Amino acid sequence: MATASGSFKSREDHRKQLELEEARKAGLAPAELDEDGKEINPHIPQYMSSAPWYLNAERPSLKHQRKWKSDPNYSKDWYDRGAKVYQADRYRKGACLNCGAMTHDSKSCMERPRKVGAKWTNKRIAPDEKVESFELDYDGKRDRWNGYDPATYARVIDRYDARDEARRKFQKEQQLIKLEQKNNNPEKEGEDSDEEDDEDALKVDEAKVDESKQMDFAKVEKRVRTTGGGSTGTVRNLRIREDTAKYLLNLDVNSAHYDPKTRSMREDPLPDSDPNEKFYGGDNQYRTTGQAQDFKQLNIHAWEAFEKGQDIHLQAAPSQAELLHQEFKIKKEKLKSQTKEDIMLKYGNAASEEKPPVELLMGQTENQIEYDRAGRVIKGQEKAVPKSKYEEDLFINNHTSVWGSWWKDHQWGYKCCKQTIRNSYCTGLAGIEAAEAATDLMKANLIRMESVEEKPPQLEEKNLATWGSDVPEDLVIDKKRLTEALKKEDERKKEEKDERKRKYNVKWNDEITAEDMEAYRMKRIHHDDPMKDFLH
Repeated sequence: MATASGSFKSREDHRKQLELEEARKAGLAPAELDEDGKEINPHIPQYMSSAPWYLNAERPSLKHQRKWKSDPNYSKDWYDRGAKVYQADRYRKGACLNCGAMTHDSKSCMERPRKVGAKWTNKRIAPDEKVESFELDYDGKRDRWNGYDPATYARVIDRYDARDEARRKFQKEQQLIKLEQKNNNPEKEGEDSDEEDDEDALKVDEAKVDESKQMDFAKVEKRVRTTGGGSTGTVRNLRIREDTAKYLLNLDVNSAHYDPKTRSMREDPLPDSDPNEKFYGGDNQYRTTGQAQDFKQLNIHAWEAFEKGQDIHLQAAPSQAELLHQEFKIKKEKLKSQTKEDIMLKYGNAASEEKPPVELLMGQTENQIEYDRAGRVIKGQEKAVPKSKYEEDLFINNHTSVWGSWWKDHQWGYKCCKQTIRNSYCTGLAGIEAAEAATDLMKANLIRMESVEEKPPQLEEKNLATWGSDVPEDLVIDKKRLTEALKKEDERKKEEKDERKRKYNVKWNDEITAEDMEAYRMKRIHHDDPMKDFLH
């Protein structure tokens, strides 16, 4: 058997421990002893023999399985039934109005209600009962035979014995009477035989009836003569056979489904019939009535509470779940009432008898307010401007003004830093100065670019002899060289179109003559020429 100590064991020690346990179970090794020197059964499971860690048990023991917590206040006694403590001779103040006892009131009085109570008649004052209070333990509260006196059962036996004795005495008397009649009238002996048989059968039948009443088996409805000899039998009504079974109410296959294993039919087999006439409307009608809804709400509350981290389980601890559900409903009602009071305190109660102020009803007031030329209030109270449901005067990112307080070039921005980006961080006056400097620099660059764009025509006039589109008058071009330059330009364009004709070793000539420039100008494609697509 494993000890309760949680010290670490090596593999060899663990193997030896298992072998020792097997030997103890087989009876080859002596059983383990507890702290009292008693042997511990080796067949007890380890989860029962191992003590919990919080008991700090250093050796094997079964003390944690025994009842170690006992309360001396619990009592094994029971109430002294029927005991009286005092008999008064006259009515006392505060006593029962009916019988005059001091130990109960008139609502709890068990005596027959008197026409005139003991308070007014001052007669037949009932004695005071003996009142006791016991603190029982768990078993004492649930013991159904607690306080029962076995000696009282002798009275039950005596009562049944007296009944049987009276029955036997009656039967003997009847037999003696019949014998006397038979001796006095011997001629009617044959006629009385049938009557005697009938009476004997009647006695046997009556005995059966008494027996069935004692056993609470069933109710005898009638006697039926089963044979011609005079014997009778009894019909016992075990159940009401007039009621139709619920699976026979509607024989349609597509009607309410009936489960023969559980004998359940959740839906209504006759949904179109009169509800006042039908006795069965399906099992679901019981699921939505009575305490079924309360149990459903309790189950849902247990699920939701467990999902939110509370240690609650309806099946494991139903009393705890019920108690927590009751506390939850109380807190919920308290929170609902508190919320209602807060709303009524803030907005008022339209259902109350108090009338709202006149300025709220009419939307106007007679209070006089005086303003100066600047719009400031001199006398009176200025009318409060109603606020919207949206947040107002909300400054973000260190801004001192709201978004939309500044407008320029069809753009909204912040007035404090003149920025048009909504989520930007406020830069203050430094940002405004930097923005103005950037604007001035941009304007200077635009002016300079415009001046640069105006100068190229002068350069073109100066370099017209070399790069102009028109040939100047003083330029002399050799026709032979121009023809050769045109051929070279055609070959160069063919090489550009067809890469297979391009040479691998390319030699560059940086010396460009006027004829080469003229050939390039003549062969160049003019994109603004409307006839450029017709040239081949």
